[in-house]
Amino acid sequence: MWEKHCPDQDLPPVWVERQMEPQGALEETRFRRVVFAGADRYQPHGPRWSVITHEQLQDLVGATVATDRGTGYVPRSAEPEPQLVFAEYAVIRLARPEPFREPACMPAGVPWWRRWTRQVLPHRGDARTCCWYHGGDWHAVNAMALEVLERARAQSVDPDDMEEFATAHAAAAAATQWQTEALATLFSVSNAIQPASETGYINGQHRAQAMLEAGVRRTVVLHHVYET
Repeated sequence: MWEKHCPDQDLPPVWVERQMEPQGALEETRFRRVVFAGADRYQPHGPRWSVITHEQLQDLVGATVATDRGTGYVPRSAEPEPQLVFAEYAVIRLARPEPFREPACMPAGVPWWRRWTRQVLPHRGDARTCCWYHGGDWHAVNAMALEVLERARAQSVDPDDMEEFATAHAAAAAATQWQTEALATLFSVSNAIQPASETGYINGQHRAQAMLEAGVRRTVVLHHVYET
């Protein structure tokens, strides 16, 4: 406002504000004068607030000040919360990962020809000790994940409860600790693989890299679906 309306003034314009509190709020709706400790060009700093009465404000302005502005304001409807949806997904459709950790065993990117080769000739090698992502069998984990997804849909399990549901399934299947942890990550609302159209991934590119290297064909991803 200073730069737009008073560009030739050395000091910022007088600032009076009135925040409309909802009916029944503990804090009273009132006018407040804002005084600054100092200001660089168009950049005031060090604000301090003090109450100014309606009469003082009218004296300051030199005219009648309306106190009913904002009356009848209807706030915008709240934006709808996205629906969390776990869904089966073809690993070959996942974006090309660019892992930023474990460069020795997970070099950035998987070329398209290697993806297709692994899809035709899946790799089921022994677990490796280079990193957690290569610490177990993603084929076995994703087979369980698809079973969990099918059972959860039949029982209408809430997305927020899917991680616990998956962990219980892993225990019943006598899964290893690594398999249980890996399965849980696929159904965690904060850690699931989440493809993104612009960035490739919101989360999960390290797991996607390990799956692509192993030739896993189907996995489970998390989508945020907004109802229209």
